[in-house]
Amino acid sequence: MAMAVLTRWLQQPVIKFILTTLFYFAIMMVLFYLYDYSGINQAKFIYNDF
Repeated sequence: MAMAVLTRWLQQPVIKFILTTLFYFAIMMVLFYLYDYSGINQAKFIYNDF
């Protein structure tokens, strides 16, 4: 009973759109975090110019 209600609820276009958007937003946040964590475009040493 509950599974049928949940399945019917998830098949609504608005709910699908919102869940898909949140899923891709989460993926983008993880990718941004990993890019920032990798240290690309950051100084290798704080006193490079001395």
